[in-house]
Amino acid sequence: MYKVAFEKSAEKEFLKLDTKAKELVATKILELQNGIFTNDKALKGKHKGKFRKRAGNYRIIYLKENGLLVITIIRVALRKEVY
Repeated sequence: MYKVAFEKSAEKEFLKLDTKAKELVATKILELQNGIFTNDKALKGKHKGKFRKRAGNYRIIYLKENGLLVITIIRVALRKEVY
């Protein structure tokens, strides 16, 4: 079981989502909390070390903290805006 923490900007982005999108993203965040990382992709280039989880047309960009069971959510945005 992981602890999930939001960066302030990611929390604001999440709270601005419409209800349906918010529910979808919340279920994906619960998957992260439970350690389900299926189909998650490691990012490359300047985002190396971060991962992304797909939630419909949205992407959740997160960082797994080594040694600690903490996942920091960095961004929640539409896929065309997230990178």
